[in-house]
Amino acid sequence: MKPPPFDYAAPESVPEAVQLLRESPDGTTVLAGGQSLIPVLNMRLAQPELVVDLNRVRGLDAIEETADGRLRFGSMVRQRRLETDPIVGERTPIMRAAARHIAHLAIRSRGTVGGSLAHADPAAELPATISALDGRLLVRGGDGDRDVVAADFFIGPLTTAIEPGELLVGVEVQPPPPGSGSAFLEVARTHGAFALTAVAAVLGVDTGGKIAHIRLAIAGVGSVPYSPGWLDDFALGEPPGEDLFRRIGERVRDEVEPFDDIHATTDYRKRVAGVLASRALTAASEDARGATT
Repeated sequence: MKPPPFDYAAPESVPEAVQLLRESPDGTTVLAGGQSLIPVLNMRLAQPELVVDLNRVRGLDAIEETADGRLRFGSMVRQRRLETDPIVGERTPIMRAAARHIAHLAIRSRGTVGGSLAHADPAAELPATISALDGRLLVRGGDGDRDVVAADFFIGPLTTAIEPGELLVGVEVQPPPPGSGSAFLEVARTHGAFALTAVAAVLGVDTGGKIAHIRLAIAGVGSVPYSPGWLDDFALGEPPGEDLFRRIGERVRDEVEPFDDIHATTDYRKRVAGVLASRALTAASEDARGATT
């Protein structure tokens, strides 16, 4: 199939891109890597009047360390770069681990960080990873900039807090504190296929060997990444170990509400989510132990 006819613009700056979006917010869509948009256009599931191509916009492909120690990813950073950039590997290794599960090399070489986050597929790896890192999504519109925490950014399947006329320009994450470890685990029908369930885990221990920081986010078990709000009360101050992680996994299994589809049943996804949560926390704990020795 061929896409419907549309006008095309290739701005070279963020203000120019935002102005184009503001002129016809309901009839304009954004092209980043195109790995999701092009199939949607070809199937005519979207029929925009104007496509704004971000590939010439200056400054959106940078990875920077901010003055307060956060790591900022421009929305046009390619997913492949998460696997190869030394700063990512050192400061946020969980993003490197997650990126290796995204589709295949050709897709990661074109797909972007911002494109995946704005697309908001409930089974996608990066929304769950950014949620586990307590990321802040950076949105720019005609009224200026605003930050949206990950918990408020993902609203539903393919739905985010980006308003018409706004542009996602990047995401900031706070690298886990010293003494932390992380893990990303996924179950898919084949490598590169959509995740049936995926888990991102970050865990830190204090000098006494007790859990001082713990985050968990799960993809594929609902309309948005599942991040248990009870986890701090459940685990902070406890010694990491098999029994604790098993109990967390059991509670995750009981609380998630995944969908049935042609690939897996609700019950299967619930069981896998619980097992992966326990395993990911175990792996993150072992990683943290290695970081402190």
